[in-house]
Amino acid sequence: MTAQVSDTASRPLHKGERTGRRLRVATLWAGVLVMTTPFLWMVLSSFKSERDLGATPTVWIPDEWTLVHFDKLLDLLDMGSHFFNSTLVAVAVTGCNLVFCSMLGYALAKLNFAGKRPVFGLVLGALMVPHNLMLMPMFVMVSKMGLIDSYAALILPFAAGAFGVFLMRQFMSAIPDELLEAARIDGAGEWFIFWRIAMPLVKPALATLAIFTFLQSWNNFLWPLVATNDPDKYTLPVALATFAIDPTKTNGSNGVLMAGAFLVVLPVLLVFIVLQRYFTQGIATAGLK
Repeated sequence: MTAQVSDTASRPLHKGERTGRRLRVATLWAGVLVMTTPFLWMVLSSFKSERDLGATPTVWIPDEWTLVHFDKLLDLLDMGSHFFNSTLVAVAVTGCNLVFCSMLGYALAKLNFAGKRPVFGLVLGALMVPHNLMLMPMFVMVSKMGLIDSYAALILPFAAGAFGVFLMRQFMSAIPDELLEAARIDGAGEWFIFWRIAMPLVKPALATLAIFTFLQSWNNFLWPLVATNDPDKYTLPVALATFAIDPTKTNGSNGVLMAGAFLVVLPVLLVFIVLQRYFTQGIATAGLK
């Protein structure tokens, strides 16, 4: 088997195969350019001077690199406060999802209890409901609880998600039952088995869920806009959007807006870079299920 694969990999490619490979590579590079061009434009524009921003034809690489747009942004917008709000909400939502989704995923995958199938059916049904349809019920519930303009209003509705439960349930199902039964025979309780045996075995899934949840929470715009009226509780996307529509602050400068968008995207990139190894493992393992 190994020799056969080695022979296949080492044999010279025919002309048609080489052409097909080149077409696939070219298609992949075209997709990369389409996806990264707006991001590169945003990053480069945040360092351009006003002259380069308004130049015709378009200037891609700044002739003069400047940080003036970041200085203006920090002077006109309380970035520290809004950055703290976004970080607090995103970290809290991510942590809650990692704990609660893992617990429910473990229960659905490895425990037997009454109503197990209906509960899993509800999880699958929740995956099919568009998020926007839940805004009104969520707002009414949060309002009646008196949580408007609070961090709890931004965190609690997203403390556990159907996608996270489904993802963790699928990964927990791959854990051998014999391993868990051996731990039970040795006298280990379910909490010990969950925290000390199951959780370490699903680290790639946890990293994948952490990236998706952090990204979604950090970029969430509509719900923080609905649930908060106090500017002191605005997250970065909401604060930047309200800042962008105020002409007295931006003075028509796209560079300031590009600098703000770059600062919003930067933490997400850092999280992905740190967790990309586990994320890749999680996607690869999910493809084998």
